[in-house]
Amino acid sequence: MTTPPDNAPQPRPRASEADLFALFDRLGIAHATHRHRPVFTVDEGADIKAALPGGHTKNLFLKDKKGGIWLISAIAETQIDLNAVSKLLGAPRFSFGSAERLMEYLGVTPGSVTIYALINDRPARVRVILDEALFDHDLVNFHPLSNDATTAASPADMLKFVRATGHEPTRLRFDAAGVPRLIEPEA
Repeated sequence: MTTPPDNAPQPRPRASEADLFALFDRLGIAHATHRHRPVFTVDEGADIKAALPGGHTKNLFLKDKKGGIWLISAIAETQIDLNAVSKLLGAPRFSFGSAERLMEYLGVTPGSVTIYALINDRPARVRVILDEALFDHDLVNFHPLSNDATTAASPADMLKFVRATGHEPTRLRFDAAGVPRLIEPEA
């Protein structure tokens, strides 16, 4: 077994749930966490969601044809036409990002994709898209870096967190067919 040279890039430490909550506290973000069995899909956690107030979310980790990395965070019921999103934003065709890329960029595993993983994206390489429907709820629920818990915060605090990690999100409103309209930044 060979050791890497001294000048080889070293893997960055990944934030823990405790690190995430400490950042929330420093930012003055009120949050509440509910522990549960691991869930890997939106449908798998239906019973858990029924017991928790607020908007429940889905998060899509995407790569575009030119290697750009994207995270779409949306209300679970929102239909998303990825072709329409790529056309609106001028991004080459989207595909889902690999587990290796997910770990490299956001420091989480499949099933645990979350807006809160932006804490691991330094220096802000991931482009963030927020579903405007997130802001229609008093609380929004995301995994706190692992899929065995759900953490609720207000949409305003979620946005504060995103910006504190160095990301300026694009906000889209999706119609019933999943076709997006740009909300912010204004066209």
